[in-house]
Amino acid sequence: MSELVTTLVDAALALARLTGDADPGRRDAWIERLRVNLPELEALVSLPALPPERADGYLVSPGAPAPGASSLAASAPSASRQAAKVPEAARLDAGSLAAPALAAPALAAHALAVGRHDLRAFTGLASPAGIEAQARELAGRGAGSAALPLAGVPIAVKDLMPVRGFVQTNGSRGLPQVAAAHDALPVARLRDAGAIVIGVTNLHEYAYGITSDNPHFGAVVNPRAPGRLPGGSSGGSAAAVAAGIVPIAVGTDTAGSIRIPAACCGVVGFKPTFDAVPRNGVQALSATLDHVGPIAASVADAARAFTVMSGRAPRALTAAPLAGLRIGVPRRHFFEPLADEVAASVAAALERMRGDGARLVDVDVDGIERAAALQFVTLCSEATDALRHLLATPANLGPDVRVRLEIGQCFPATWYVRAQRVRAELAAAFDRALGDVDVLVTPTLRALPPECGTREVPVGGQVLALHTAMTALTMPFNLCGMPALTIPAMRSEHELPAGIQVAGRRGDDWRVLETGMRIEALLAY
Repeated sequence: MSELVTTLVDAALALARLTGDADPGRRDAWIERLRVNLPELEALVSLPALPPERADGYLVSPGAPAPGASSLAASAPSASRQAAKVPEAARLDAGSLAAPALAAPALAAHALAVGRHDLRAFTGLASPAGIEAQARELAGRGAGSAALPLAGVPIAVKDLMPVRGFVQTNGSRGLPQVAAAHDALPVARLRDAGAIVIGVTNLHEYAYGITSDNPHFGAVVNPRAPGRLPGGSSGGSAAAVAAGIVPIAVGTDTAGSIRIPAACCGVVGFKPTFDAVPRNGVQALSATLDHVGPIAASVADAARAFTVMSGRAPRALTAAPLAGLRIGVPRRHFFEPLADEVAASVAAALERMRGDGARLVDVDVDGIERAAALQFVTLCSEATDALRHLLATPANLGPDVRVRLEIGQCFPATWYVRAQRVRAELAAAFDRALGDVDVLVTPTLRALPPECGTREVPVGGQVLALHTAMTALTMPFNLCGMPALTIPAMRSEHELPAGIQVAGRRGDDWRVLETGMRIEALLAY
């Protein structure tokens, strides 16, 4: 099938000549990149066509609740974590605080960020004077009201959206060096709730990658495992939380870009239901796959941030026992293959859930083997559509992002359309799998965080391409718009982090978070 790669590339070059965009000198780079994704290409060729009567069937609306979805509310403190948590005083009622008291946690976070510049977690930091100005503005609004549930809490924001007072770079070069005058809507809501932004975080350029090895701002360092990948694309946000600099950071997730770095860095990451958190103002990568959500030091902190960013009324969670909860375990694809250490951690975690009263039920997801192909053609096509203008000045792009944007020109439109129809079938298959259970539990990654610079990962007797090992278990939930949460698995602080993933029906965000909070308490270390 290697001739498939050269055929696609030559066809793309021929088409580009019609618009004057052809660059024959890039042919070999395109071929090399597409050969990495040959398994996905072979799967695309074999995607089934739907019968004519189903020809209008596209994706099940990813923002709509799936059958049986519900919203759960509760209250309780979070389980203990090593990363910095939201201060207890700031959780629901901060009391009447003056500007100096409100600024103090953010100034301390700023000092820690400066002291940990070696992590390369930030592309920009607020000045101490800027932090104090935010605190004065907050104090003037009345910090003690219940309308300010995050009063004085320091946060960081992925540098992929406008943040007032900061230059937006998208992790790249070439954008105007002008500070944003307004916040993206999720950031504005966090500020309205009292949060203080201390900085914007480093990322894989334009969020188009999973290593956070940024050619312009340097590679993000994993605070929990230096020398191992921090994951991406929201690597800086995860590093800032894992290092204890902030308890909450904003990330985005297109194939796992919140959950992958959270798992690699040993913290919590939550990808809500598609568009539960609005993307207003956020730089697009893939219009139907992008999600905005929190990376946090605990499930309770993630839930608090999600509540604010989604515009919902304040809620808290309870870590009630799992008695009677039906946990679906999709062993095909999600548990095959796994690195031995991951398999052992997940097995031990599942036994703790069973011991807490949960009922473990093996389930299957029809068509899950097609997910990687569906994700590949959808992401490549939509990203090139959104960012094609960047190819006019390729010198501003890192080589990996440039070639990914270029190969998005290689796919026939019929492949994209067919993928969306099969994607609808996959969403329906997840709905069926969840028909007799409340949530799904899987590993977050197939392996522990890989070493920096690696391109292949040994997993369970196989050698997988890096992107396969890192995204295979996260991206199906982007395709189907389902909420998915990663929490640290049961490991000692001296071992490499592993993650447990909890997913649910579209619209069932609170059930996922509440279940995750109890699992977090069971696995606390």
